[in-house]
Amino acid sequence: MVTALTFRQMALSFKDTVELPHFERTSFRVNKKIFATLTEKENLAMVKLSLIDQSVFCAFDKTVIYPVPGGWGKTGATYIDLDKIKKTMLQDALTCAYQNIITKKK
Repeated sequence: MVTALTFRQMALSFKDTVELPHFERTSFRVNKKIFATLTEKENLAMVKLSLIDQSVFCAFDKTVIYPVPGGWGKTGATYIDLDKIKKTMLQDALTCAYQNIITKKK
């Protein structure tokens, strides 16, 4: 289990990351692009992965990490149940999401 506070600390540990509101969620951005969001009430996170990364992470257990339903999921938006995920896997998913943003900037 990962708490909302731990998720926030992990997301903000990446260089130049800022935390901003995003509708009913909290977003984590680098270069003005969202790489993750947090919905504290549901202890649910979203990370923006490449489709390949999404397929790899979702193969682990679709009750823990799964595509966002609808169109957003088809573009790599991936939900993470913070009550079920291990901290090490969350760190890997956040790193992938952050790196995707940083790579696109170059």
